Amino acid sequence: MSFSRRNFLIATSVAAAGSTVLSACSSGDGGGGSTPSAGATEYTGAQVTIGTKADSTGPAPEVPGAKKGGTIYGLAPDDFSHLDPQRIYYAYNSTVANVLHRCLTGYKIDANGRQKLVGDLATDTGTASADNKTWTFTLKEGLKWEDGSELTVEDVRHGIERSWATFITEGADYAQRALTGKAGKWREGYEGPYKGKHLDSIVTDKAKRTITFKLAEAKPDFNFTLAMHSYAPVPAKLDTKEKYDKKPVACGPYMVKAHTTDKSMVLVRNKHWDPNTDPIRNAYPDGFEFRFGVETLDSTDRLIASQGNDAYAVSIYKGVPAERIQKVLTDPDLKKRTFNGLISGTYFYWINTKRVTDLKVRQALIHAWPLQQIRQIYGGPSAGDIATTTISPDIIGYEKTDVYGKLKKPQGDPEAAKKLLKEAGKEGQKIVYAFPNDPTYNKTKVVIENALKAAGFSPVIKPIDSTSYYDQVQQVDNSYDVMWGGWSPDWPTAFTMLQPLYDGEAIGNGKNNVSQTDIDWINEGIKKNAVISDQNEAGKAWMALDKRIMEEVAPIIPETFTRRFYVYGNKVGGAQFDPNFSATLLYKTFVKA
Repeated sequence: MSFSRRNFLIATSVAAAGSTVLSACSSGDGGGGSTPSAGATEYTGAQVTIGTKADSTGPAPEVPGAKKGGTIYGLAPDDFSHLDPQRIYYAYNSTVANVLHRCLTGYKIDANGRQKLVGDLATDTGTASADNKTWTFTLKEGLKWEDGSELTVEDVRHGIERSWATFITEGADYAQRALTGKAGKWREGYEGPYKGKHLDSIVTDKAKRTITFKLAEAKPDFNFTLAMHSYAPVPAKLDTKEKYDKKPVACGPYMVKAHTTDKSMVLVRNKHWDPNTDPIRNAYPDGFEFRFGVETLDSTDRLIASQGNDAYAVSIYKGVPAERIQKVLTDPDLKKRTFNGLISGTYFYWINTKRVTDLKVRQALIHAWPLQQIRQIYGGPSAGDIATTTISPDIIGYEKTDVYGKLKKPQGDPEAAKKLLKEAGKEGQKIVYAFPNDPTYNKTKVVIENALKAAGFSPVIKPIDSTSYYDQVQQVDNSYDVMWGGWSPDWPTAFTMLQPLYDGEAIGNGKNNVSQTDIDWINEGIKKNAVISDQNEAGKAWMALDKRIMEEVAPIIPETFTRRFYVYGNKVGGAQFDPNFSATLLYKTFVKA
């Protein structure tokens, strides 16, 4: 869930460049030299569990040493592009949605970053039918909007139904597909709520405070889906349609007091939020004041200096840039004011299986790829851990596997590659490598080109304008053999990782199976795994599928699992990494006395 495709693709040029990501100890046998370690010892979100009704009861556990009062200031280069929950998919927007909006379910995050799915507005994580096609949730008592009116199951239904409005084009569509059974044509199944009709597949009982979803297809992880802000409630009587994006109605602990686009936003307490209903959020500050247009290097320097209001400030979403990494990690006082966390996705290189048709050639590419040299350009071990799988360590079921021995030889194994090329009779095969035309990737192209030549390939290097990069590589008739890319799930199960990348139905212009992998056993495996009820068992099945795909198809070259590293003002307490949105977890922060 953490990034979603929309966010991951927007953020990749920054994250992979090493300017905003840092990692714990490196994977493999070196490459960092004197590069400092981020100091973390484990991945934060790998153990996502399902909470009980008791876990779903408020208030949220107290943050040690926290006190109420004061203002936390947030610094960011950009304003939030959307506040309307149905238009929120980009993770940066979700950082503020966390304190404005609540969903039926959500993630309870402990001090170590471990996540537990719990009932947020709902009393628990929902009850599913035996076939996982019917899901029922009961709302907690005492839920209110910022104006003091009751939050009802009709509001939850309206929030989901308004996803069909023509002006809503940015949000997720998982629930819409499941509720209509019409896949990508889900809009044809319903005209939206503004003509007086409701979806037949959503049934509410206001007296019992229940809402029931009758799905057209089995969804054992539908309770994860409903944790996305795209499915937060909206009160029909206060729905201003397009204008709602500027001034949404809050049910979280804070509400919007003032917002000057691209300059600032002020949040104040929502006095009608009841902490006894909320197992997730603390709300220590009296309010938040966000300042936009502050570039990352400038904000980092201000946070380091901690003068005036900056002593009470955090970077909302941008990590420490490369220019300040050494300073932050080697100064003991500064390092105490830092936190870091794993970005939930994986960076990799797609191999176009329609052009590179021989499995041995694809395997040779994996052996040849110079992961260590690439990571060194990104910043060494502090830039990330070397990846060997599609599924990242923050996904349920992840296990470290290394089919091609990349952790033992991260610099590449040209001899193994040459041997495979010889066996395939493809020595000297031309490989067209495409990447975004960006200063960082213009550096990595050099080590990639050299590694391909050393392995017996004839590389052709094709930089692509970064603004249209994905538009070009997501064309089925593109002329590229290997393409840089990245992906992150929309919630921490592997369905939203493997299905978009490897399902034959995800091939098409503008779609995300860029390797154009279309194999019956993979397609069948995705469908089979998607309906496994027990998420731990599903995780094992997804990991087994991931490994088999790497062994028998080799459609990608995994590159890195990356981390962001943050510094904050010296009067801020409780600051920690949000494993869902790779940002500062605002609702745990407090002002130190």
